[in-house]
Amino acid sequence: MTEEGTLTRGRHTDVRETVGVDHPTCQLRDILDRVGDKWSVLVMNLLGGGPKRYSELQRSIEGISQRMLTLTLRSLERDGLVERTVTPTSPPRVDYALTPVGETLPTQVSGLITWAEQHRAYVAASRLRYDAS
Repeated sequence: MTEEGTLTRGRHTDVRETVGVDHPTCQLRDILDRVGDKWSVLVMNLLGGGPKRYSELQRSIEGISQRMLTLTLRSLERDGLVERTVTPTSPPRVDYALTPVGETLPTQVSGLITWAEQHRAYVAASRLRYDAS
């Protein structure tokens, strides 16, 4: 006997299982995973205001660890959305900036952040109601 709401047929929740990794759906999901990641959204939003040093980014993003910021910046750089510039000084100065393609994202990213700020109390209350039932 199954519980109410339980699927009785096999589930297909992983697109990679049903289509090849070169399929456009997988490629799209991969990009959305990157730009939709919570830390990436915050980093791109900050870099939308112009180049920033690593320490500026870390101070501006509450709760991000040094390791997670480094991984996020590397991933965004790998995807061609952020560029890293090293100035040979002592100690070396490292700046991060959006690439021309990356510069097309801050409008969408800031809209998502604005929406989240406007609706966080509603979402929190909904979660409490759901968890209590």
